[in-house]
Amino acid sequence: MDINKINETIQMISEEHFDIRTVTMGISLLDCIGGDGQRTAEKVHRKIVDKAGKLVETAQQLERDFGVPIVNKRISVTPVSLLAGNTDYDGLIKIARALDQAAADVGVDFLGGYSALIQKGSTPTEKMLIDSLPEVLSTTKLLMSSINIASTKAGINLNAVGKTGRTIKRISEVDPLGNAKLVVFANAVEDNPFMAGAFHGVSEDDAVINVGVSGPGVVKRALETVRDRSIDVVAEKIKTTAFKITRIGQLIGGLTAKKLGLPFGIVDLSLAPTPARGDSVAEVLEEIGLEQVGTHGTTAALMLLNDAIKKGGVMASQRVGGLSGAFIPVSEDAGMIDATVAGTLSISKLEAMTSVCSVGLDMIAIPGNTPASTISAMIADEAAIGVQNNKTTAVRVIPVPGKSVGDSIDFGGLLGRAPIMPVIEKSSTAFINRGGHIPAPIHSFKN
Repeated sequence: MDINKINETIQMISEEHFDIRTVTMGISLLDCIGGDGQRTAEKVHRKIVDKAGKLVETAQQLERDFGVPIVNKRISVTPVSLLAGNTDYDGLIKIARALDQAAADVGVDFLGGYSALIQKGSTPTEKMLIDSLPEVLSTTKLLMSSINIASTKAGINLNAVGKTGRTIKRISEVDPLGNAKLVVFANAVEDNPFMAGAFHGVSEDDAVINVGVSGPGVVKRALETVRDRSIDVVAEKIKTTAFKITRIGQLIGGLTAKKLGLPFGIVDLSLAPTPARGDSVAEVLEEIGLEQVGTHGTTAALMLLNDAIKKGGVMASQRVGGLSGAFIPVSEDAGMIDATVAGTLSISKLEAMTSVCSVGLDMIAIPGNTPASTISAMIADEAAIGVQNNKTTAVRVIPVPGKSVGDSIDFGGLLGRAPIMPVIEKSSTAFINRGGHIPAPIHSFKN
């Protein structure tokens, strides 16, 4: 092995906040459907413990062997709405608690997949799952949820958008932190290893290992070496850095899968920040040449960053998947927090940025008195970007009761803290209350 590459990797880990953000085992639970909720819950718990019992131990051993931090060990499962067709509300709660208990029993950090795919329409079971979210997200510790309300092929389910906005308000009244565990998607992907939006798609293997790699600090340090050079040099530097990061992710993912006797799925190369200084996507954008993220030029710089990351990842591995690119969660990124407090970064600017990044309006705290229809309209706007541009977009917005603009909320840990951001106060109620379905764009018809 090249000693210079070894030293470079050591520096990335020790000085530049590089890590494997997650090793995620995806598990199909389609064979766990029982005659009722109780029997399904028992089968779900048994299969997860059987499949993932050695996941944490294996990841920890690889950490020791290679000296590469693996921050989270996670599980994603088949969307629960697909398992609960013959289950009543109480049975659905039992399944949720079985999932949470199984995650605790195998020692993972999170389990994703309490999910519904309702981009075109909703079954009674899917509606029931959404109705259960305030109870489920406030009474479980490790369970994560997602709802897919739109796709380029199906359009936007405005009925689901309205119901989801009202549900987010109900969750906030029970437990504001519950909304940190819920993501609302357009064009959700089946192999995403990142939480809270991970679920195991129906086209996946029975069980598979996916890896999520992160390294904003590594990219920022690399860009410091090409200050005052042309933007072409910047793009190339990001691309070659992403290549190196992806290779490490593929190594760890492949070895984890081999040790567990499972197929290796994908590497998701996403610059997912943490609240730590030096581990910020905002700081990367500022290193490209912005005085502060949110100013004019931010969207262009983010497009460059996202594209170069994807190109570098694809060069390094044939198994790049998931979301792969740059995440811009406000509460989890020190530079984003700074820009929000300074007034440089607004929800409108963030929405523009989501047209070229990998996810969407993420970990945004808003006043507790924000109407449900306004939350629904934010979801609809973000879904429109995803549907029209054939990309994944998402909303993880958190109304905080009793808080208003100028206040903040501390989520703790990797979730960080969020300033309460202002929303436009003009009403969207009449639009959301129309219900129905926003048709798919004309370019979706490709048969």
